[in-house]
Amino acid sequence: MSAKAISEQTGKELLYKYICTTSAIQNRFKYARVTPDTDWARLLQDHPWLLSQSLVVKPDQLIKRRGKLGLVGVNLSLDGVKSWLKPRLGQEATGIVRAIRDYQGPLKEHEVTIFVRRGGPNYQEGLRVMGEVGKTTGIPIHVFGTETHMTAIVGMALGHRPIPNQPPTAAHTANFLLNASGSTSTPAPSRTASFSESRTDEVAPAKKAKPAMPQGKSATLFSRHTKAIVWGMQTRAVQGMLDFDYVCSRDEPSVAAMVYPFTGDHKQKFYWGHKEILISVFKNMADAMKKHPEVDVLINFASLRSAYDSTIETMNYAQIRTIAIIAEGIPEALTRKLIKKAEQKGVTIIGPATVGGIKPGCFKIGNTGGMLDNILASKLYRPGSVAYVSRSGGMSNELNNIISRTTDGVYEGVAIGGDRYPGSTFMDHVLRYQDTPGVKMIVVLGEIGGTEEYKICRGIKEGRITKPVVCWCIGTCATMFSSEVQFGHAGACANQASETAVAKNQALKEAGVFVPRSFDELGEIIQSVYEYLVAGGVIVPAQEVPPPTVPMDYSWARELGLIRKPASFMTSICDERGQELIYAGMPITEVFKEEMGIGGVLGLLWFQKRLPKYSCQFIEMCLMVTADHGPAVSGAHNTIICARAGKDLVSSLTSGLLTIGDRFGGALDAAAKMFSKAFDSGIIPMEFVNKMKKEGKLIMGIGHRVKSINNPDMRVQILKDYVRQHFPATPLLDYALEVEKITTSKKPNLILNVDGLIGVAFVDMLRHCGSFTREEADEYIDIGALNGIFVLGRSMGFIGHYLDQKRLKQGLYRHPWDDISYVLPEHMSM
Repeated sequence: MSAKAISEQTGKELLYKYICTTSAIQNRFKYARVTPDTDWARLLQDHPWLLSQSLVVKPDQLIKRRGKLGLVGVNLSLDGVKSWLKPRLGQEATGIVRAIRDYQGPLKEHEVTIFVRRGGPNYQEGLRVMGEVGKTTGIPIHVFGTETHMTAIVGMALGHRPIPNQPPTAAHTANFLLNASGSTSTPAPSRTASFSESRTDEVAPAKKAKPAMPQGKSATLFSRHTKAIVWGMQTRAVQGMLDFDYVCSRDEPSVAAMVYPFTGDHKQKFYWGHKEILISVFKNMADAMKKHPEVDVLINFASLRSAYDSTIETMNYAQIRTIAIIAEGIPEALTRKLIKKAEQKGVTIIGPATVGGIKPGCFKIGNTGGMLDNILASKLYRPGSVAYVSRSGGMSNELNNIISRTTDGVYEGVAIGGDRYPGSTFMDHVLRYQDTPGVKMIVVLGEIGGTEEYKICRGIKEGRITKPVVCWCIGTCATMFSSEVQFGHAGACANQASETAVAKNQALKEAGVFVPRSFDELGEIIQSVYEYLVAGGVIVPAQEVPPPTVPMDYSWARELGLIRKPASFMTSICDERGQELIYAGMPITEVFKEEMGIGGVLGLLWFQKRLPKYSCQFIEMCLMVTADHGPAVSGAHNTIICARAGKDLVSSLTSGLLTIGDRFGGALDAAAKMFSKAFDSGIIPMEFVNKMKKEGKLIMGIGHRVKSINNPDMRVQILKDYVRQHFPATPLLDYALEVEKITTSKKPNLILNVDGLIGVAFVDMLRHCGSFTREEADEYIDIGALNGIFVLGRSMGFIGHYLDQKRLKQGLYRHPWDDISYVLPEHMSM
């Protein structure tokens, strides 16, 4: 089931109209709608309460899409409302760029300087736009991309850090992704081990580390051959994993299968480089495990309601050694049960409430590392020497960026999640890194709340951790608040002094951990430790190799403006892509507010015009009078026969519609064209009748099998009276009625029938209602628009006949033989 957002006004109208209540607020909703064209005198006449009550004025924004524009005026008089509206009415807020342009005067007056640091997909375009705004407005705007530390602009703004004159020009996203070599084959592996090459004379640690990892768990969670099952229909995340695998030169995709219990077993299409591949989707976990015994990792995208059950089920399969739980909000009691069972089974849990983790050159969990341009910019396609562990998934992306710019890159990174009870802890992963030869230094990004960082201090003091550790606990600003502060994560709250970020940073520093003075200096500390290890020979940087390339998705390339493609077809009547459905430029909420009806909607969708009220009413009358004409006519007859043959509604309706043509129902267009041609050529009605008789042609729209001048068709009479009363001009109808006088003088049943009247009246409406030019009116007649009225109207009747036959439970129809004249050739003897 889909939902469309509606405007606040419409939502309140529906609430007050349809929700019954005896509360005092019932029916107290008053409003007046104002547009740039509002007649204030007429508005006061319709809403006199505007002069006597205090008013609130605000944009009628869409519910669920209100935004954070702050556009509201409260406790105003009517004059105050007018003053408030004057600079705003008809204006559209378009974000920070519009705000800077609108308020450039005050910004210049107060000598404001703006600093912007941006990353993410297509960040270069955003920075370019901001830079252009600075140049055109004269406001100093300094823009920085991923080459700059995310908090560095704070120091620049405060004057503690110099502002670079010319920030490095970041490469465009497309430069990373387009294969310049033209080769379509899978790229050869650029490196199979750590990016830092070990030496036989490697400098040994100061002291030998004690055994670190507990029994039953491996120090290595992922390798180049790791295979995973993804729980949930997360196609975008899976494609991101496959693109990562491809750019890492893996031999095979890391995703072996997907589990999605809400569909049957099937195959899902993905890309492996430039080729399309199929990945199996299973309804239940048992089948997936049985078909893929090589899988040892589960990436669980289940919601918080089902994540516990699906994880417990997975742990019953001995082949699974690592589980990543992405969902946040899992009850803490259930999380603790998961942790206990995982310890019993020897399973490593990453999460809950995590983005996952990544091992460059080997494996990544779901959406870790961001989009492919970030993967390549952070050099995550090959391993480095630095391993990190973080609580925050978003900050892990920043660590990828910092480490890639200050060292030889990331060896492995894990975000353990922000819940109070993570499935694995800082210490679990730090000890793994300690036991991993390829890891030369460790980075930990802690935060306020909890005492996990103190275990790292003890580990260093006890000799279990000997590799260099760089750590910073974020949230030091919490000490500036007089009361307890809950930060973004569930576990980011200090319940005692020892859990504050300041206390933990001090303890880490005293234990021998490299602790920066602020997060702003984290990159510098990491770089200094790395350079020390390089100088000591512990790390020997290898020669950098160009990253492999992967084809860019068409949708992404189009968004970046790199390609263009002609559309398969065009439409100009309806747009469902925005916040609400739009008919020919008119939001659906406006269609209902103005009670346009079926005739008004038909005007929008057929003619792209907002027709006058009388035209809308005439269209609806045409639909009513053409809805049905009994079961004996060919269309209804066909529909009935199909219905009795057991066919479905659409098949039966189609059978009836296929009979519509020049002989049945198709005379609207023909009559309109024939009478228009005669009238426009200037010949008088008598000449027209004689001409058609001489050519041996029937006058379309003239004649009826039953009705006559003495037994008039009331449908024609109703429509004729309405048209003459409401249409501004009816020259073609008057011409047709003159023709009728001539034809009925010859034969009483040669009347202007309902097809003819609708045809000529429609031409009068199109030509004289003021919504169409003469050329537009003639074009709609030529392309057959008028027959659509008969098709649409008669469809109602055909559906009625279908439902009637089903309701009456009529059996298969067989035409009686005595109603058939059998005319066979006489027997011919030789």
